[in-house]
Amino acid sequence: MTEQLDHVTIGAVLAPVSAEETRWREERVRSKFWRTVKRAVRQIPFMDEVVAAYYCALDTETPTRARGILLASLAYFVLPTDLIPDFLVAFGFTDDLAVLTAAITAIRPHIKDHHRQAAKRALEDNNR
Repeated sequence: MTEQLDHVTIGAVLAPVSAEETRWREERVRSKFWRTVKRAVRQIPFMDEVVAAYYCALDTETPTRARGILLASLAYFVLPTDLIPDFLVAFGFTDDLAVLTAAITAIRPHIKDHHRQAAKRALEDNNR
């Protein structure tokens, strides 16, 4: 199924957008991220990096371009009706995996140790 999400589609998801669209994405990510994490935690093997990317995206010290890429991928992640709807067991998050992998790979140097530490604490707190 991931073949359906080619580089052109990923590029479209991660393409730069207006400041207004970026603000909308940030609001959507802030409001829906943790609920989506709880649904996807068993299906995304690198959830710790996804959560670290979340903290990186919300960090005002992160460069604007990197924040934009992360917010785009995270907004796609929290959107329930994307290319492959998330409610489809075993397949629902495959397109999200591709988008998240591309985004995290592109901005990996901007995810700092303090983002990863915050992610580790948050995931531990959510597992209690």
